[in-house]
Order: sequence, then structure tokens, then C-alpha cells
Amino acid sequence: MCGIVAYLGKERAAPILIDGLKALEYRGYDSAGIAVLEKDGVFLERAVGKVAVLEDKVAKRGESEGSVGIAHTRWATHGGVTERNAHPHRACGGAIYLVHNGIIENYKEIKSELKSKGHEFLSETDTETIAHLIEDIRKDVSVLEEAVRLALGKVRGTYGIAVVSEDEPEKIVAARNFSPLILGVGKNEFIIASDATPIMKFTNNVIYINDGEIVTVTPSGYRIRTIGNEEISRDPEVLDLEIGIVDKGNYPHFLLKEIDSEPDAVRDATRGRLEIGSGNAKLGGIERVEDEIVQVNRLHICACGTAYLAGAVGEYMIEEYAGVPVELDLGSEFRYRKPIFEENDIFLAISQSGETADTLASLREAKEKNVLTLGVVNVVGSTVSRETDAGVYQHAGPEISVASSKAFVSQVAIMALLTLFMGRRRGMSLVTGERIAKELSAVPAFMESILRRKEEMKKIAARYASYTNFLFLGRKYNYPIALEGALKLKEISYIHAEGYASGEMKHGPIAMIDENFPSVVIAPQDSVYEKNISNIQEIKARRGPVLAIATEGDKDIAKLADDVFYIPKTLEMLTPLLSVVPLHLFAYYIAASKGLDVDKPRNLAKSVTVE
Repeated sequence: MCGIVAYLGKERAAPILIDGLKALEYRGYDSAGIAVLEKDGVFLERAVGKVAVLEDKVAKRGESEGSVGIAHTRWATHGGVTERNAHPHRACGGAIYLVHNGIIENYKEIKSELKSKGHEFLSETDTETIAHLIEDIRKDVSVLEEAVRLALGKVRGTYGIAVVSEDEPEKIVAARNFSPLILGVGKNEFIIASDATPIMKFTNNVIYINDGEIVTVTPSGYRIRTIGNEEISRDPEVLDLEIGIVDKGNYPHFLLKEIDSEPDAVRDATRGRLEIGSGNAKLGGIERVEDEIVQVNRLHICACGTAYLAGAVGEYMIEEYAGVPVELDLGSEFRYRKPIFEENDIFLAISQSGETADTLASLREAKEKNVLTLGVVNVVGSTVSRETDAGVYQHAGPEISVASSKAFVSQVAIMALLTLFMGRRRGMSLVTGERIAKELSAVPAFMESILRRKEEMKKIAARYASYTNFLFLGRKYNYPIALEGALKLKEISYIHAEGYASGEMKHGPIAMIDENFPSVVIAPQDSVYEKNISNIQEIKARRGPVLAIATEGDKDIAKLADDVFYIPKTLEMLTPLLSVVPLHLFAYYIAASKGLDVDKPRNLAKSVTVE
């Protein structure tokens, strides 16, 4: 959600900033802008639409020679998608320029006060208020970073900001509160960004800025202090990422590449962590709290979006095989419902980015209650990874497409590992543990066998692409997968789809079924197979088209369903890792056939860092 890039060095800033914005395009945005400090003023350009539109406008203006600048991709919150609402914003005096991710909750009160002092506002945004506030404070404060610090003391809300001033042209001031910022420390240059992707080609030495911290960079170095004016000493750490992993290669879209990478995501999540002989899982990141995990009374799983659905699969796994009661919550609900924690409860946050605002706020709620906190995250050094007591990294690599695919299966695989880890320490037999570990190790090869039949799913998707409504049904372990299948179709094709527990179909959704309302039914040969078959029969009795996801060798289901896509046989608890692959392909091929921007769906952002 939105993106920030700022550069200070010896090179021309404009091309570096534009390239940085391109690296952040996967986050979702609707406008972009750039401000570069020049000898005779500020080179400011903003544009609605893609970064390429901004790049064209910058090129038409001629080369910008400045070596200090800020840039931004905006996802509209306050005010419509217009050029005047795009960032960077400037104060009415013209010296202060600012980019911002987040939401300022008390901007109306601040704006009203500033208007009474004569400040003139040009946009509808909350962001512009911060620029004017800094300018107003600078009437009495000569140093930019001090004015920023005092301004942020008056602000309530979430923010990642980067500020420059014509009065101090060799300086960038940045700050963070609930919106991620990273400082890249290069040789005679600094890059500040909202995630690591714009930084990777320049340096792998980074400093993660924490909430409530302000960083100032000048040609002589960097300085970190808190909003409370406490000096912070922090050395760079090495960022372990490869530039090439964010290249889509010969694929038409990142999403297809990432779906093809799902087997590797499961391999990387389980590599070195499966002990088949002992039927166990080795999770080094949580071993130091092993005693507390063994004594757990109840596990609270908290997440948002697709990560929540991975947690829902984990809920079934952990309760059935580890014997631990699980309470699953959406981050956006957990933080407001006054959750009750008891002795030996554990809180588990799942977040691909490690920056999801609602999940992070819920984590902090749990920490305030002195609950042991665990995390499952994909981004090393993210806020969730730093603030939890212990956790497990996904090792899925950067996921560029907004719609999650490989990160989801990675999270589900870790739920299986966590089930083994907890279960074997709480009474799970060696035989059961060995069977789960052995089957989990075979899952990537099973997934690859599904992906070799992509063309089969492409043809099936073509037969359903003209429909405007879908019902996705699943039971037990595959109920969350029905939700995931519907979510993916909605996200990238803009087709209405509902995910439902199969047993709930008769409690309302069946009223919608007719020949124009197809159902996708996940019906592997598991403990609820017969129940799912009954649901298919009920749909067919009402002339509803059915696409079934079924176990290889099941010939009977082909007599009922209009189309069947087969998946290999595996343990019931692991079927979600297989059944989700064709559903991801189904959504992808329908969206691609419509010529849609599959990697960057409208109105969506990769990392949701505001409520």
C-alpha cells in the first residue's frame, strides 16, 4: 500500500527514484510523483496512473541534475485519484516537500488550526497537513529534523514519511510509526524505502527504522533518534535477498511465475525442518520457548486476508493432531473485541510482509497482556519478526503479485510443521508423526504433477470465463481453501464469488443456484467425501454447473460434475496444499483471458499497512 523512495548521494536522483518506484509497483497504487532538489529550486512532477506516465512527464521536462530527492506511489485514501492529491506534497511557503504512507487521524483539527494561521491547502489529503505543520513549526525552529520531530509529536495516526527542504538541500529526514521504512547504507549514498526492493541493487547493508524513530541522512552520515529526542545507535545489518528473484523472466505475469513456484515455496519452508525418521519438526526459531509451547492452554491465531485462511487450515491441523484448542481471529476484529487471555495462552501472528497493520496492532495487544507471542513471516527484519518473542520464517522469497500464492502455501506448510512440533511434544505417536512428515516431504512433487497439467486447467477456465457469479464449496480442511479460491477469483478477475462451507449451502446460498451460477466443489476422497457428493447432487438437481476438484482415480465424481480436475492422493490434513493449486490457476487463467492487470488488481495493495 503506497510506496516511498528517497535518495541522497552523488548520482542523479531522478532516474534512481523512478527505478525505485518501478520496483514498488507491485504494492498497488493509482498515482505517482517525484521531487528533486536542484540548485535553482525543486524539480517536482506528479502523474495519475502508472509510473511510466510519470517517467514520460519527467523525460519531457529534461534532465534533473539534483542528487537528493523523494518519490512516492499513492493508493488513494483521503481525496480522489487526481494529480493535485498525488505526492510529494509541499507547504504553501514552497520550501518543505513530503511523501507519506499511512493515515493521519487528527488531520482535520490540525488543518483547521493551520488555516486560521493563514496556511493555504491545495489538496484533499491528510498528508499535506504534515507538510504545513512542519513549515509552521520552522518559523521558530531552524533545523529541519527538529521541526519534523516536534510536528510528529502533534500528529496522531500511522505514518512513514520522508521530508526534504530547499533550505537544507543536502538532507533527508524520515520517520516511521506503524508504516515500514528501511534505510539502505551504501558507499557515499543513502536510500530510504518502504521495503527492500528498491534498495537491493545499490546495497545490502540496511537499517530497519522502528516505530517512533526519526532518521536524518546527510553526505556525512546518518543519525537516528526518537520522537522523544533520545539518541539511538544502530549499525547496519546484511539484507539477504537476490535481485534476480524479482524478475518475471519469460512469464507473462508474476502471478503465474509465483504459482509455478509453489512447490519450491513448500520445499523452502520445510527444508532442514522435517525429521522423517523421528516424525518430528525442527523449528529453531521457536525452540527456545519449547517449554511454554508444550504447556500451551490455547493458541490464538491472528491474521488478515490470505494469511488468515492459512491460519484457518492450521486451526484444523493443530486441534486434530496436536490436541491444542485454537481460536482464530481476523486482526481487524481481534484488536477491538477485548480478547480474554488465560494462563499459558500463546498468540501466533501470521503475516507475509510482517507489516500488516491490524495484525501488528493485535500482536501488541497480546504483548501488553504478557502473552507469549509467535510469528510466521516471510520478510526478514519486518516489524512482526522483530516484535514477537519467537517465530518461523517462511523463506518463500519476495512475492511481487498483489494476490498471494506461493506465500500462502508456504504458510500452510509451516502450519503443518507447527502441528508436528507441538503434536510430538504433546502425545502424538511416532507412527502418526512419521506418516505426516513423510507425506509432507512428498507434497512438492505432487504439486509439480498438478502444474504440469496447467493447459488442462486453462481449457477448463476458458469454459467458465463468461460466468459472472461463482460459489466455492469445501468442508473441513478444504473449507478455508474454498474461501481462498473465491478470494483469488474476486481479487484478480473482479468476478463475484463466494466461498462457503459445503454444509452451509442449504442455509441460504442454494437459493442462488441455477444454470448460470456455477459451483467449484473441493471434494477429495477424505472423511467428508460422501457429504460433498451429496452437495454436488443438490446443485445438479437445480441445473447448476459444477467444477469438482477430486482425488486421482475417482471415476464416480465424473458422472456427476460437468468438469473434474484431479489432484494426487495425500493425507487429509495436507490436501489443502494440493487443492489450492488448481484454484489459483483457475483464477489466473480467467483473469488473464480478460486482459486484466493480473499482478496489480485495481484498488488492492500488497501490504496493507493502514486500517
